[in-house]
Amino acid sequence: MRLSRTCDVVSGGAVSLTDTLVLDEDDDLGQVAQRRRTALWIGGLSAGLLVTVVLAVGIGAVGISPGTVGRIVGHHTLGSPDAITWTQAEDSIVWQVRLPRVLLGVVVGAALAVCGVALQAMVRNLLADPYLLGVTSGASTGAAAAILFGLGAGLGENALSASAFVGALAASAAVFVVARAGGRITSLRLLMAGVAVGYALYAATSFLIFASDSAEGARSVLFWLLGSLGLARWGLPLAIVVVVVTLTLAALLLWSRRLDALAIGDETARTLGVPPTRFRIQLLIVVSLCVGAVVAASGGIGFVGLVIPHVARRFVGAAHGRVVPVAALIGAIFLVWADVAARTVLEPRELPIGIITALVGAPFLLILVRRFHAAGA
Repeated sequence: MRLSRTCDVVSGGAVSLTDTLVLDEDDDLGQVAQRRRTALWIGGLSAGLLVTVVLAVGIGAVGISPGTVGRIVGHHTLGSPDAITWTQAEDSIVWQVRLPRVLLGVVVGAALAVCGVALQAMVRNLLADPYLLGVTSGASTGAAAAILFGLGAGLGENALSASAFVGALAASAAVFVVARAGGRITSLRLLMAGVAVGYALYAATSFLIFASDSAEGARSVLFWLLGSLGLARWGLPLAIVVVVVTLTLAALLLWSRRLDALAIGDETARTLGVPPTRFRIQLLIVVSLCVGAVVAASGGIGFVGLVIPHVARRFVGAAHGRVVPVAALIGAIFLVWADVAARTVLEPRELPIGIITALVGAPFLLILVRRFHAAGA
């Protein structure tokens, strides 16, 4: 309901109190409409994610109907139905192989998407993604050392994930030290430090591959570098990734207004009471831990953190309180279907999932660059 104008505009063109109330109500109406639109997107994407999980679990060399998938999952989680109408092979395929893989795809896709959102705000660069800070390169170096030279062999089947995670944390620490030179962390310093550390660690990984005498190990490293969800199993590694990603998502939602301020500029952030350097350190720590955890579990998967934030902003606007949850849902759906394509396109062989995400992301990046050019950016 619009307020009517009941007093004149004062001399000099200033707006009266009632004019301000009209403008404020228009703004409130716009916010209500935006909130409804966001709620519709979140509700629709949540339903889409649930459908995606059920369908993706059933797709593969052995096709399993959505009804059977639902009954198997319900039997293991809720104890119903009591009567088993499916084979033992179907039970093993759904519960032991595909469901953990699909769930890992959900959390990894969500994590890469929201970390991309945070990094783009942190460095004020719309082409930033989790590769930017060198975290992925650090994880790759650690994983290569584990695969080729048995680093962390005492950890058994968790050696690869643990070595990758340690490498990611070491890379984050190096970026932090380099970017903090002079006592202040700025967008440009983070960008340059991340690129420098990333290239150095990429060279280190290449050297490890070259120095190894194991051709099979080198192939394993190269496959892992392009990403795969094939290592997903029930257990501690998957639980750790779920917890880390959940906490990261909660933190970014809590910090959404700070992200809005930082994305506008350091001066605006200071004006609004957000210390840019301190907040960038907090973001760097949270994002590095999250990216390190997911890369340790799935390898290097590109373009998700670059592409998905732009799609989310196009749907719900630029405010991070809306972008973060929508980006998480879109990223989860996208990566699950990318994994379905990776394991079925050349069946029975499996493609690295990074090839699929690159095939989708590279054309999108070209379109984005053309739009920037058209806008004079």
